[in-house]
Amino acid sequence: MTIRQATHCQIKQGIMIAALMLALPAGISAAFAADAPALPEDPVAKGLAIAEETDRRNQGFGDTQASMKMILENAYGETSERELRSMTLENEEENEGDWTLNVFDRPRDVDGTALLTYSKILDPDDQWMYLPAVKRVKRISSVNKSGPFMGSEFAFEDFSSQEVGKYSYKWLRDEACPDPVAERTCHVTERYPLYEHSGYTRQVVWTDTQDYQPRKIEFYDRKDKLLKTLTLTEYKLYQDKYWRAHDLYMENHVTGKSTRLTWEDYAFNTGLTEDDFNTNALKRAR
Repeated sequence: MTIRQATHCQIKQGIMIAALMLALPAGISAAFAADAPALPEDPVAKGLAIAEETDRRNQGFGDTQASMKMILENAYGETSERELRSMTLENEEENEGDWTLNVFDRPRDVDGTALLTYSKILDPDDQWMYLPAVKRVKRISSVNKSGPFMGSEFAFEDFSSQEVGKYSYKWLRDEACPDPVAERTCHVTERYPLYEHSGYTRQVVWTDTQDYQPRKIEFYDRKDKLLKTLTLTEYKLYQDKYWRAHDLYMENHVTGKSTRLTWEDYAFNTGLTEDDFNTNALKRAR
């Protein structure tokens, strides 16, 4: 694969790689401070530069595999749990994004259900879902990606790699990061989806000024009302470079429902290839 030009930098794995941890050791904090970019003054250019810096710090990971638990909670506090595997292949072709494959293992009624995503920049993402009950691969419509994924509070478009070029940006302010790292400072930016069928008019993102990872994202619906908030916690650093989320909590302010994703067993450079990310792979992923 070729190296992506800076104008097509990606925010790798978007909401599924963002993470958070307690204060960094002094040596690591100093290293990040020394590596901090010089940001422009113009709010639009500054917002874009922040997104590009987040992406830059995640380039070169190759491929990853991880296991995940999805905990669904309804408005009455009742919960259900699912287990799945997630695989990502870094794709640095121009106008292309990363490829991801998510496969459900438990409970039995969803075992083998799989979602394959080819992220794009401005074109609609390609997404397919394998439904083992009918042994059929279903293509997800480009105008239906705002719908809930497997009954969760995450939409189909949330499970796509959040490429920098999918949005326009604006820096709003700097302020204290959300708990539990409120002692640190975050850039607060708005990003506006360029995809016409997005379920969101805008998203407000809190990005840590030390490691440039998102701490919180607010999602506003097509009427520009606050719909959901994603809180990102429990950072872990891999290979002395790549931050990965281990707890993502999505709260729906309209329905009162929530979904928590907890991650573990991350592995890098596992030998995944393009052959592991096609519609035939969907059928054999079980």
